[in-house]
Amino acid sequence: MFDLLRARLRQTPAPVTPRDSEAGLPDRFRGRLVPASETAESNRRLPVIDLGASVFAPEEATADRHFTRDHRMATRTRQALVLENGEMELAQALDARMRSLLGRSLRLRSVAAGSCGGCEAELTALGNVVFDMARFGVQFVASPRHADGIVVTGVVSANMREALEKTYEATPDPRIVIAVGACAISGGAFQGSAQVTGIPESIPVDLWIPGCPPHPLTVLDGLLRLLGRLD
Repeated sequence: MFDLLRARLRQTPAPVTPRDSEAGLPDRFRGRLVPASETAESNRRLPVIDLGASVFAPEEATADRHFTRDHRMATRTRQALVLENGEMELAQALDARMRSLLGRSLRLRSVAAGSCGGCEAELTALGNVVFDMARFGVQFVASPRHADGIVVTGVVSANMREALEKTYEATPDPRIVIAVGACAISGGAFQGSAQVTGIPESIPVDLWIPGCPPHPLTVLDGLLRLLGRLD
């Protein structure tokens, strides 16, 4: 048995961090959409890219734009996800008062508000030995009353909107809200349907993390930037 344990310990990879730009990314990974270099050099008008509405499908790569390997995409505002010149403003840290209240840890309640399960699978992966979110003091909790904020995934369907609002109200002030995935941000592939809206305007969002679903490193990068743990 001890031989098996020693072999397992040797096989355990060192946890990756958001600073490891290529670590843990599969070959098929599609990161931030940017204008193609040929477009920028030809003085043609750069395409407007809305990362919040993108489902990161291969068809979204055209002659004027392409996917990069850059996993950093989290922002503090919805408008920052709309790239008009190819440049992107990454998430800034919370203000000093909020950081002093939260310290260097974060307790979050997850709300799946009409999701396919993809974003939740990536959030679950944050707790494994590869990404090990808990080493940064970030953990999911079972009750919003024990949380510093909520993480919202899914399109926020008509049947889930009230549940989301009640969860938000049950989270004690000061609280933060994190939108994870295209569905929570814009409705994703279902935007335009009368039954889905993404996070309603009545709930202020502090961090927007695009993707369909976002890679765990994208989520982790956004969370650490929010806490002021990354430049």
